[in-house]
Amino acid sequence: MTWIIGVDVGGTFTDFCARNNTNGQTIIHKRPSTPHDPSLAILLGLKELKLKFVSDKKRIARLAHGTTVATNSLLQRKGGNLALITTKGFRDLIEIGRQVRPSIYDLQIDSPSPLIKRRNRLEIDERIDFEGNVIKNISSHGINNLEKKLKKLINIDGIAICLLFSFINPTHEIKLKKALSLRFPHLPISISSEVQPEFREFERFSTTAINAYLQPEVGKYMENLKKGITTNEPNLELNIFQSSGGLTTIERASDFPVRMALSGPAAGVVGASETALSSSFKDIITLDMGGTSTDVCLIQKGKAELANMRDISGFRIRLPMIDINTVGAGGGSIAHLGKDGLLKVGPVSAGAVPGPACYGLGGSKPTVSDANIVLGRLPENLVGGEMKLNKSKAYKAISPIARKLKLSVEETALGIIGIVNSNMTRAIRSVSVERGHDPRHFSLMPFGGAGGLHAIDIANELSIKNILIPNSPGILCAEGLILSNLQESFVKTCRTPIDSNLRSVQKAISELRIKAKNWFANEGKGKGNKSLLLFIDMRYVGQNYELSINVGNTLTKSNLPNKIVLKNLFFEAHKRSYGHFDPLAAIEIVNIRLRAISELDCRPSNISNNKKSPKPFKITQVWFDNKKAKSTKVFERSSLPSGFSLKGPAIIVQEDATTLLPPNCSLKVDKKLNLVLRT
Repeated sequence: MTWIIGVDVGGTFTDFCARNNTNGQTIIHKRPSTPHDPSLAILLGLKELKLKFVSDKKRIARLAHGTTVATNSLLQRKGGNLALITTKGFRDLIEIGRQVRPSIYDLQIDSPSPLIKRRNRLEIDERIDFEGNVIKNISSHGINNLEKKLKKLINIDGIAICLLFSFINPTHEIKLKKALSLRFPHLPISISSEVQPEFREFERFSTTAINAYLQPEVGKYMENLKKGITTNEPNLELNIFQSSGGLTTIERASDFPVRMALSGPAAGVVGASETALSSSFKDIITLDMGGTSTDVCLIQKGKAELANMRDISGFRIRLPMIDINTVGAGGGSIAHLGKDGLLKVGPVSAGAVPGPACYGLGGSKPTVSDANIVLGRLPENLVGGEMKLNKSKAYKAISPIARKLKLSVEETALGIIGIVNSNMTRAIRSVSVERGHDPRHFSLMPFGGAGGLHAIDIANELSIKNILIPNSPGILCAEGLILSNLQESFVKTCRTPIDSNLRSVQKAISELRIKAKNWFANEGKGKGNKSLLLFIDMRYVGQNYELSINVGNTLTKSNLPNKIVLKNLFFEAHKRSYGHFDPLAAIEIVNIRLRAISELDCRPSNISNNKKSPKPFKITQVWFDNKKAKSTKVFERSSLPSGFSLKGPAIIVQEDATTLLPPNCSLKVDKKLNLVLRT
């Protein structure tokens, strides 16, 4: 009897979802995160989780892990001290960047300082042209000079190698890496032709530099995690979740940590999509509200869009990632008065330590969680009673702000909730309204520990009528991890006019198919189905940006669709993105992408339906407005059977989350035991 475990490390809690792959039994577990060493919370949580297993005969077959270590290292500038090697004359490219301003009306905004100091950016006299022809070879003298310069640099933790046109011809980068690896065997080396082999120098240089920057910190974390898990579970298969929505090996995660930039939130999207489809909801907007931040994503027809370029904390990453928007709004977001005297919430968070004041762990600053407990919306026992909250400390934390604002503590708490809701509403508008999608045509799916507390208010702001809350919203990211498959992406730049001979495109597809088949043979050894999804990046000639067109599964066929089909697919995508298309304008193919997916075996969750008529286990006073508190029934979620309906006000509590049902709203439990709320 084997178990599969998903573990998602958040800023406040580390969540576990364990599923028996024989009978579908599911066990969930939460414990406080350990920010100083995230692997410690995982190892402790596994020991605690195993105590819930009934029999010693059960073993853990696979562990899937979503991590924020890469993101946090980048946000907090805790990466390595790097050296950059580039083509002569291009050492400043990584700092010059693009002319696009992130905020065109802010004249005072500064770009973040580059990850690599200028004195650590070294040049080598070599050149490859735009067709991949070698104009000037790398000489032994040039490599020896580089070695001398590198030895003079102080405390170097890694090397990034980014040469011009290496995405067409990588021989010079490979030669440099081989030579420097022999001279500096203790240093990790990232080369752009392996990290991101696409055209556009700045994006390629930036992505490679970020990868090298994260390697020391992430590599150390992965090593500690693997060592700890191997000691306790030597036969366990360990996979790491990527921002693109699939699992990879821990070795590849160590080599390419930039792929884990949005690892945890992306797993939540996978879990949300599966949950929504099981309840016949195809078009949803996710609201993943945790302790530190909230992540939102738009899902159409059960699929989330992939973005091939993202900025994280001002740093450009060009890699496939699930298109998620993150805002600093979570249960631990700190409320404060700005210089203008107005109430603000976030983005700074109290995190797991010291945490919100109500946690009683030393925190004294008012947070969203403190506001919720003051208003009676949050129960005083969390995580199945393992964590007790202190309401009086929450009052004490909010009181100083209330006095300055000349409001009651409850009115101030309502203000805190209103502001954090507005922050999350703006995040949802950015992935819907600003991209031409009407949120009224979608259902809202809140999850994370705090999502259900704020869902109705946010839905009302956006005129969303239906809200779907999964069975275990607090650990949906962890559940998404065990539902995920092994995945690898391959890309090759192949700029070709669509009306020309497409032999070069067909050749590029064949080359990528060979790489994908090698991956299936070595790393992608899942027991389930295998698929190869072909994407072709196209644009009108002269456009700055291209659209990635899904051509379909090409595992059994390698032929490219005819030009008419490709054009029509492009026209549809262009109209969907920009509202128009020109059938006569010239089109060109830019990149060929191949996504290899190897399915892993995961049995569906065994749902046990309680058939007894549920009764509230207590009545509490909850503030829904600034007039007075209302008597509110509190139900244990496990007592709610399929088909049960309820009108607000009510609070639904469970081990991993809390759901608030305000007055004039209704709730119904569907066949999958998901909650369907209607405003």
